[in-house]
Amino acid sequence: MAFLEKVFRKEEELNIEEFLNNLDVEEENVYEDATALVKPINLVRDLDVDVIVNELKQGNFLLLNIGELKKRNAVKLRELVDTIRSKVDELNGDLALVSHEKILVTPSKIKIVKKKA
Repeated sequence: MAFLEKVFRKEEELNIEEFLNNLDVEEENVYEDATALVKPINLVRDLDVDVIVNELKQGNFLLLNIGELKKRNAVKLRELVDTIRSKVDELNGDLALVSHEKILVTPSKIKIVKKKA
């Protein structure tokens, strides 16, 4: 009977939301051995474009959170994404929408396969 209780135990013992929320709480170390980093950036204002360009020049991958700006000002979002797209093209990088609120931006010579499998 104890075996069946373990197999059919309730979700209360494994709270997926709590697990996922705690993934980004881990202590960050200096990543000296890494050749590139994947960095989350909230796209909210014009100054964020400069941050994005600088990170790309350093060879980092960026995961842009556009959710807040999308809700607040879709016209501004389009303007900033157009600016980012032109800068990324100049740097020979790439960008792609990966969800309704996330854009992946890659550095020079890294291309994103955009067709669905």
